Amino acid sequence: MNKFYNISELSKILNLINQSNKKPLNHVLRYWEKNFKQIKPKKINNRRYYSIKQVEILKLIKFLLKNKGMTISGVKKILNLNTNKLDDYNSDGLKAEYYKDSIKNKTKSILNKLKKLKQYGKKNSSKS
Repeated sequence: MNKFYNISELSKILNLINQSNKKPLNHVLRYWEKNFKQIKPKKINNRRYYSIKQVEILKLIKFLLKNKGMTISGVKKILNLNTNKLDDYNSDGLKAEYYKDSIKNKTKSILNKLKKLKQYGKKNSSKS
């Protein structure tokens, strides 16, 4: 079964939160939805629900717009290139850089969890 995220959950995942009042910036996602044809959330009872694939596309869009300072038309061109295939993969490309950052973040998260498990194991082994 596929997991779906509502617009507020997705705003939190993407860290699109107003710093002063801590509310999610849902209007940014709705704006991106209008501009990028790749983002088509399911609408149930007039609420938007995004699939995991769409979440990944939105993470890429955010990375290219916010981190790389690209324009919306530039991001559209990159998304339309369909360079997700390994044959066409350019290691110096922007998508590759996004995926490298994503893998680095996931690796750091796993390492932190392993360190916590190690510390937990040391605490419990001394009690025996």
